Order: sequence, then C-alpha cells, then structure tokens
Amino acid sequence: MTSPRNRESLSRRRFLSAAGMAGAGLAASAAGARAEAPDPLITEVQDWSRYLGEGVDKRPYGTPSRHEKHVIRRDVSWLTASPESSVNFTPLHELDGIITPSGLCFERHHGGIADIEPAQHRLMIHGLVDKPLVFTMEDIRRMPRQNRVYFLECAANSGMEWRGAQLNGCQFTHGMVHNVMYTGVPLKALLEEAGLKPNAKWLMLEGADSSGMNRSLPLEKALGDVLIAFAMNGEALRPEQGYPLRAVIPGWEGNLWVKWLRRIEVGDQPWMAREETSKYTDLLADGRSRRFTFIMDAKSVVTNPSPQAPLKHKGRNVLSGLAWSGRGTIRRVDVTLDGGRNWQSARIDGPVLDKSLTRFYVDFDWDGQELLIQSRAMDSTGYVQPTKGELRKVRGVNSIYHNNGIQTWHVRANGETENVEIG
Repeated sequence: MTSPRNRESLSRRRFLSAAGMAGAGLAASAAGARAEAPDPLITEVQDWSRYLGEGVDKRPYGTPSRHEKHVIRRDVSWLTASPESSVNFTPLHELDGIITPSGLCFERHHGGIADIEPAQHRLMIHGLVDKPLVFTMEDIRRMPRQNRVYFLECAANSGMEWRGAQLNGCQFTHGMVHNVMYTGVPLKALLEEAGLKPNAKWLMLEGADSSGMNRSLPLEKALGDVLIAFAMNGEALRPEQGYPLRAVIPGWEGNLWVKWLRRIEVGDQPWMAREETSKYTDLLADGRSRRFTFIMDAKSVVTNPSPQAPLKHKGRNVLSGLAWSGRGTIRRVDVTLDGGRNWQSARIDGPVLDKSLTRFYVDFDWDGQELLIQSRAMDSTGYVQPTKGELRKVRGVNSIYHNNGIQTWHVRANGETENVEIG
C-alpha cells in the first residue's frame, strides 16, 4: 500500500513530467516556426550567474547601476559666466513616474553650494513680529511636520525658446523642473510662535549662501501652504537643494524657494530685491514689465520620444510625458501626432496631486511616417496650455521667464527627433 507521502511524491513527479513534456512541445513548435539559431544569451551561462557578486558592505549608500551612468544632470556651459551662478538640468527623458530621484533634481545657484554644519545653522524671524525668534535645526525638528509632494520649476524653464526653437532635448528645454516629497514644518506655525503685527503684509526670505539670495513673499501665501523643509524623498535635503533648510512655495516660481534659509523678516511692503526687479520680471514688447508673476501656469512636455530619446522601433510604442500646474491639479492632457490636426486624450497614470507633476501616456503604432508631436495640458481651473504663438501675441519675445507654450518635436522617418516650431 502506498503511503500518503509516496502518493504525494508520485503525483508531483507526474505533474513535473507532464509539464516538461508540454514545455518541450511548445519549445519545439516555436523553434520550428522560427528556425533560428539558439540565442547564447539564453543557452549559455552568463558571467553574472557564474561568480559571487559584491557583498552588502560594499555599497553602504546605494548607487544606480553602472549601466545607467549616462543618466545625469547636464549643464550648458555657455549659458552663464561661471558654474557657481548657473544651472544644470533634470534628465526628464530618462525618468518615469512622477517622483524625481534626489540625485537628478536640477540645480540653480547664485553663489555656488553652501556647505553648512546643521548644528551651527540658525533660522531667525524678526521685523513686524511680537517676539523675534531664533530656531535651531533641533527646534524645527521637534515641531509638528508635514509630508507633501510638489513640483519646483525655475521661472526661466524653457526661457531659451521664447524667440524660437533653440536647444535640442527636453532635458534642456524643460529640465529646470523636478518633483519630490518634502518633509517640513508649515511656515504658518513658525509665524504664529513669533506673533504678527497688524500691519504685517510681506516677508523677506534670505539664504545663507555667498550671494545672500533673497525674495519678497506675500503674507497671504506664507500663511497658506508654504513649508520650511529639512528633508526630501525621505532623507535630508541634498546640499545642492538647500541643506539643511529651505523654503517650499508650492506652485510658485523656483526663485522664491530660498535655499539654505537663515532669515525671515516680516514687513509691510515688498523689499524690491535684485531678484524681483532687474531679474525675475517679464519684459513686455512695449517696455513695461510684469512683476511678481509668482504662479507657474499649466504646462506639459512629451519626454519620449524627444531629441535625446528618438524612436528606435516600428510597430508598438509608448509616448510618455509630464504635465503640471501651479494653480491646482491636471485634469486632462491632449496629444497630437500630426502637428495639431488631430488630438487625442492621453492616459493619465499614477497619482494626480495638487501642484505636482502628473504622468501621461499614449500607446501608438509607428509605421515610419514623420510625426509632429505636441502635448496640451488643462488644469483644474479650466486653464488650457497655450501655443507659443498665442503667448507671443500677448507678451512679445523680450522675456526669458514663464514660457509655458506648447512644445513641438519632429520625428523623422529614421526615428531621429528634433526641436521645431510650427505655425
């Protein structure tokens, strides 16, 4: 009589035998259909399967695969006189989802990266307050905190495109934007501890870098959704992102997000600092300037295909891109493959958050014909992203800020992709 254990073993052998025969039949059928030579990447044991890999003690702080070493921030050396007061760009075409890895978030500095010992850092609040205060980093970390995902976009993002197609790659045309989860304390809580005078209307935020970068911030915004952040993506801020403390001003231009934040002065009027008079104002065609244009309007870009990520295969492909708005959430993104003659709604996937990057996709078949690809975002206020021509009719071409016009990529028959403009 067969024991239960033996019956189980026999049953398992029969199952494996049947599965093996079925697999052999499928393999034979496929091989017969293709009549191809065996692929050594399948039939031969590869080196990574032959030898032991590195142990857990070799990479105490994880790094990307060496095969991804090309996925880096890049600068354009001729844009500025020196790298200490310059910018590098997020490789949008290499990323997916909505969260930007901390090591790939673009940088914009006015006096280089400040190297600050957190135990020696102080944040002072003074001016039109009842009680001037000085906070240490330990003080701030003991206060109730929040976690929020927001995009940060430099007002000069796409600025080189005002007068026509210039830089060939979405990393360079749109790469002064990133999206991370910030951890910090509401600015409102700090101001409440200090107490505001009745005539308080504006704040001046100042950084501890060598440029002493400062900007005026309306009190109404400060008492809303502004954070004073000490962490991003679950870890301490990176030095290039303002370690140990920075301002987070959701939906507003990145120049206001003062890094290495050391001082907040409360006043009754704006300070008219350099960064809000001679810079970060929008010069119109008639010589007047738009100033305090804080909000970043709805914008989108197709990241794949794009000049740095050309089409390589005919047949099934995935178009991918990003959309965002400083006024709320993204409600819809339309995409055209023929320069605007026909539009289709893209598939939005992943979280759709307030003042955050939103990921969209279009699955399509490509037969080698030339394409003119554009995307157009609509936000929760009903605002629709304009064409570059529509923007220029209102604002001229003298500005380098707040260009949220529709971007066009020309895909050639060989898949190569170029930054172009169409009427």
